[in-house]
Amino acid sequence: MGITDTAESWEVVDARTPFEGAKTAVRSDRVRMPDGTVAGRDYQVHPGSVCVLALDEEDRVLVLKQYRHPVRHRLWELPAGLLDVVGENPLHAAQRELYEETHVKAGSWWVLADFFASPGGSDEAIRIFLARDLAEADGERYAVSDEEADMKLARVPVGELVRGVLAGELANPGLVTGVLALSAALAGGGVASLRPADAPWPARPYGA
Repeated sequence: MGITDTAESWEVVDARTPFEGAKTAVRSDRVRMPDGTVAGRDYQVHPGSVCVLALDEEDRVLVLKQYRHPVRHRLWELPAGLLDVVGENPLHAAQRELYEETHVKAGSWWVLADFFASPGGSDEAIRIFLARDLAEADGERYAVSDEEADMKLARVPVGELVRGVLAGELANPGLVTGVLALSAALAGGGVASLRPADAPWPARPYGA
């Protein structure tokens, strides 16, 4: 038996967009169920995101602490950002976010994990990259504003982050998924078992 997710789309009888913001929207669909009945499904429409697990030569992960208003918490997170351009290569977006949020560049990249952030209420798809061979980026630091202006940057050993996740002390989904995926990869086939940085991403198809 193959354990793999499969794409499927049920009939949408009616669709409305009661709210549309700068980056995301709320959609309200009427969906036909397998038994023929029709049920309402409200969800966030999201362009998708990328995260970067940047691992230095001492096996420390670059993490940021940032205020997240919806959950009223400051969360430790991986460098991350939206796929602002439809069809944008997610690797290019990840490289941009790593530079903008940490002023770091990486010489080696792999796909670490793909996941849906909250599939019961959002269509947001997230790709996490593993970045290694880190170095200080060239040029001036990127100017930040709003919540990003108050971010704290740290380099934390992988083992400490795993302990924090399992203790319930770290809850950002990108960080949780990335750290545990890295731990599993390192315990198994190592970096060689990961997909290349340009691996296809059916949830967010992209160009070169």
